[in-house]
Amino acid sequence: MQTEEKVKITVQTTIEAPVEKVWKCFTTPENIVQWNTASEDWHTTKSENDLRVGGKFNSHMEAKDGSFGFDFWGIYNEIILHEKLASTLGDGRTMEVKFISQNNSTEVIETFEAENQNPVDLQRGGWQAILDNLKKHVEK
Repeated sequence: MQTEEKVKITVQTTIEAPVEKVWKCFTTPENIVQWNTASEDWHTTKSENDLRVGGKFNSHMEAKDGSFGFDFWGIYNEIILHEKLASTLGDGRTMEVKFISQNNSTEVIETFEAENQNPVDLQRGGWQAILDNLKKHVEK
């Protein structure tokens, strides 16, 4: 039996802030709802995060005009404080986020398995836009 190898996508940014602040903004619901969007016509209306191995995270994302919405969720497989989050998303794909402290800045690197419904470039662009919004949120 032949198994199809999953395509992995990586997006990254460097944020001018200490890793502790970046981690807090990335993991706390009150921050997540402020930056977790790929475009101006979308928003995250609700976020929950049980930050422990086996814990669930969930963000409800929807179009501002109310035409479409969905839950983006997963379960944590590994957590290394201020360094790494590894999880399995609700649809079975895997995701890993690394936080690399560099003096007073933090490099954030997200790697995730692509889904099959949208082109890889579209997925990469959306996830990069969300990460860019995290950077803007943390640095303001």
